[in-house]
Amino acid sequence: MSTGLTVRTDGAVVWLVLDRPEVGNSVTRAMQRDLIDNLASASRDPAIRAVVFTASGDRHFCTGPNLRDPNMRPSQDRVAGDAARILRTGSQAVVSALLDCDKPVICALNGVAAGVGASMVLACDLIIAVEGARLIELFVRRGLAPDGGAAYLLTRKVPFNVAKQLILFGEELSAAEAHRIGLVNKVVANGQELEHAANEWATRLANGPTRALAAAKAMLNQALDVDRAAAFTTEALLVEQVAGTADVAEGVAAFADKREPRFEGR
Repeated sequence: MSTGLTVRTDGAVVWLVLDRPEVGNSVTRAMQRDLIDNLASASRDPAIRAVVFTASGDRHFCTGPNLRDPNMRPSQDRVAGDAARILRTGSQAVVSALLDCDKPVICALNGVAAGVGASMVLACDLIIAVEGARLIELFVRRGLAPDGGAAYLLTRKVPFNVAKQLILFGEELSAAEAHRIGLVNKVVANGQELEHAANEWATRLANGPTRALAAAKAMLNQALDVDRAAAFTTEALLVEQVAGTADVAEGVAAFADKREPRFEGR
């Protein structure tokens, strides 16, 4: 049975597509689990060297949880701990899977990303958006506390007062404004250009030194959470791990031969 997540592989790139456009690509528990499993699989599989995360249609990337799925909402009996458990094993787990995936993850933002949909976008390493895309931190509009890592992610990507403004007012950002403040890397005109741009960047990453990219991603993700000593310790350990890879040997040989390196991701 389909979970609503479509997965396709194009060479060394895996595309993870939220594929429920008729309901705004809202996420169910089954879709979340499938997404987490596929991101873990991408990390393990040496044949996969980059990930593109996108959605079907030209209106919505993700409008948040599908509350018609009973597994996405607390029990009507309001059992203590229900909401926290659903959050930990659902939205927080998806955001963690995106952040922790060894392979670089590009978000091809095709439309509106609201609530936890916006959090999933912000958890990706690089974001390309169509002009009509929007990010909406709508939690307060529903009387909700921000979840899915919204506060954690925003405070690491924009100035502190801007993060507060977005969350406290439940503000909506156009693709152009998100690009201006640094939340989005690139804006393109339409869906066709979005797929082309995402494929171009994913191919560049897939042709890169995969283990070095994984180490760089780990260092960057940790950088704002630890002190200098811890950051330098991690750096030294990861540099040691990467130093013995075939791609480092190829990079050095290519430099000596005055040619472009041919990395194999090993």
